[in-house]
Amino acid sequence: MKLRLIASVLLTSVSALSIARAADKLTVTVTNEPGMARPAETIVIPFDDVKSRLAGIVFDQVVVRDASGAIVPAQITAYKHVHKGPPHYDDLVFQHDFAAGEKTATFTVEKSATPIPPFPSKVYARPVPERYDDFAWENDRIGHRIYGPGLELPSATKDQMTSSGIDIWSKKVRYSIIDHWYHKGHDGLHTDTGEGLDMYDVGTSRGSGGTGIWDGTDLHVSKNWRTWLVDANGPIRAVFDLGYEAWDAGHGVMVTETKRFIVDAGHNLDEIQSTFNFTPAPGSDGTLTVAIGLTEHQATASVVTGQDEKTHAITIWEEYKSPVDGKLGTGVILAPDAAFAGFAETKAPANARGFHADLLVLAKVKPGEAVSYHVGGGWDKSGDFPDKASWDAYVAGWAKRLASPVKVTLSAP
Repeated sequence: MKLRLIASVLLTSVSALSIARAADKLTVTVTNEPGMARPAETIVIPFDDVKSRLAGIVFDQVVVRDASGAIVPAQITAYKHVHKGPPHYDDLVFQHDFAAGEKTATFTVEKSATPIPPFPSKVYARPVPERYDDFAWENDRIGHRIYGPGLELPSATKDQMTSSGIDIWSKKVRYSIIDHWYHKGHDGLHTDTGEGLDMYDVGTSRGSGGTGIWDGTDLHVSKNWRTWLVDANGPIRAVFDLGYEAWDAGHGVMVTETKRFIVDAGHNLDEIQSTFNFTPAPGSDGTLTVAIGLTEHQATASVVTGQDEKTHAITIWEEYKSPVDGKLGTGVILAPDAAFAGFAETKAPANARGFHADLLVLAKVKPGEAVSYHVGGGWDKSGDFPDKASWDAYVAGWAKRLASPVKVTLSAP
């Protein structure tokens, strides 16, 4: 009788220990139903869902492993700073390279007894007050900047400019270049010393994904950004917000815009979520037509444009006359749930400083409504896009990924 009791106690103890250990681990199954190749697919899991299955998990003591048991670089985002009180965390973020035909991938999320040192970052975003309030960002593929309030002031002298267009910095390297490129100065930025260069001319045009309000004939655009906030800054995902003060969108309608940028490692396209606030004009349908643009550099490059009614995408492929500048593709894809409203194009007036023609994709928005789109570029000298066909294939493939997102399933004892 005593032996049976001891055996029962031991069995109960072993079972309890097994359950306790199992409860420290969560299984994540990611389904890629179409079986398409998805390099650097970003997997996002609400951190509350992780906490509900792994009680007591601490945000800096999270380990993600792939099916082989190897540790996968991961990030916990915290968009809201909490000075006092319980901290707020948003998502667990990590990536996986789905090969063509690979329909599922399995991972585990585990508790660690000690903090996990940060992984090397592949993304970076910051304001640049030392250069007339630029805001700059990059990942391991491409860089960008957008102009701030300091550039509008007389103190900017001959550089003074009002523009909400988005610039491109073309990179040959996978590491961060923003900080030391700014130390090159204006002329140095336009010289390739082996890492790439800024050869993309934005001026007062839309550049790579700048927005405006389209009235059917004219494009009404904001001034430079006025507010900024960095919400997350790597190692896998950077998120930041830029705010624009009210501008005249025509017919007496004043509109403000807040852009949220989501920049992931390994991608040539960033996601932007633009929210517009306005009071509709009396007698209107209550909406405005937002235009997202790509600039055509007809004076310095041979330009081929494209638009796709099915995927609501526009593309430009430019072969620059200067051999140093090479060839550059740019693209915009509206999110599948956006209210697509067609395409348009602006015309560059003669002798307008810094203004080029823009190809536009249009979407309808209501007050307070966000429109999401993916935008960016690819340079032939990066080694990733040797020709127009490769860039067009990348944009088309991205549109397919947006139309068929991966599905994430969590399971834990």
